[in-house]
Amino acid sequence: MEIPADTLERLVAFRRELHRWPELGFQEQETSRRVCEQLDALGVDYVTGLAGTGVVAWLQGARGAGAGSVGLRADMDALPLEEHSGVEYASRNPGCMHACGHDGHTTMLLGAIEHLQRYNDFDGTVYFVFQPAEEGVGGGKAMVGDGLFSRFPMGEIYGLHNAPGLPLGRFGIIPGPIMAGGDRVDITIHGQGGHGGMNPHGCIDPVRIAAELIQKAHTIVSREIDPLSPAVLSICAIQSGSLAGFNVIPHTATLAGTMRFLDRATAERLRSSLRALCASLEQYYGARIELAIDDTFAVTVNHPEATEAGIAVIRDSFGDDALQPNHQPSMGSEDFAFMLEACRGAYIHVGAGDETHTHGLHSQQFDFNDRIIPDGIRLLAGLARESLARQGG
Repeated sequence: MEIPADTLERLVAFRRELHRWPELGFQEQETSRRVCEQLDALGVDYVTGLAGTGVVAWLQGARGAGAGSVGLRADMDALPLEEHSGVEYASRNPGCMHACGHDGHTTMLLGAIEHLQRYNDFDGTVYFVFQPAEEGVGGGKAMVGDGLFSRFPMGEIYGLHNAPGLPLGRFGIIPGPIMAGGDRVDITIHGQGGHGGMNPHGCIDPVRIAAELIQKAHTIVSREIDPLSPAVLSICAIQSGSLAGFNVIPHTATLAGTMRFLDRATAERLRSSLRALCASLEQYYGARIELAIDDTFAVTVNHPEATEAGIAVIRDSFGDDALQPNHQPSMGSEDFAFMLEACRGAYIHVGAGDETHTHGLHSQQFDFNDRIIPDGIRLLAGLARESLARQGG
């Protein structure tokens, strides 16, 4: 079933309006309001307020409510970045930008609602989950904790994400881990400051300790983790002293970073190794080191049956060549993982790369490729129909 041209034109305009007014996680008041306006125009039932700004809508099949139910999810939040894309619909909220395409995901889910409403030929219930706060602030976990699956029982749930690294027209899906789990790491080194020229020997220099910590932390993966188990440990930020105080050894240094992994055993080894490193440096230098590890993201694990169903939908809708061969897990993270921990389902990458869309996710030059909106709508609608057919079979 094709998407009417006038519908696509309207959806693209809506996506670009969302792009103009991005909002950070748990602050998506205007975005939620705009989503609800669209739902009202379609005459679709919905509730608001899950995890604060989340919205859940539903549509029952014309063939009956049935026993089957399936969820389709899109994320709504933006990133704290200043946009440098140069597009005419660029962000008008300073320091905030849709640099990951969540405006496009929200638009495709709205398009799927309209498509399933227009071609209502299924038996069962489809739930449409508009999730806040995916970008590392816990929106997926919060929706689950707020009763997403107890209030809206779903036999399966599916999510998708645009992928600039995949060619337009290709789809990436694999069983098992598809997105890494991710921890946030925060480290504060408490030393003893002083004069960098007169009395360095009488100080406990946190900058020196931070430098050694960073260097040694970045060897943990290469020397303490099984090379057949993908892992990443990156210290990405450091703050200490000031450039104006070029001759002052500061009292403290703070560092922040991330750890990524595809299984729990690797996660625990990363955590224990970093704890041991901090303890050893603390003892050797006489400093005090505070280490906080926040398990922000679980591993996103595709369920085998749902993965096979997704592969079948892709082949039926787009052809055998649409499946990306040898698709590999990403070391990026995704809090759809928490929904997949609570409900069977799968997560799919939708190819968005072409000659004019070459910037990656979280780039200040990123621009969502509107050409994939029809693909996303057809994929989401196909997943819903296929899931309900299997549950009713």
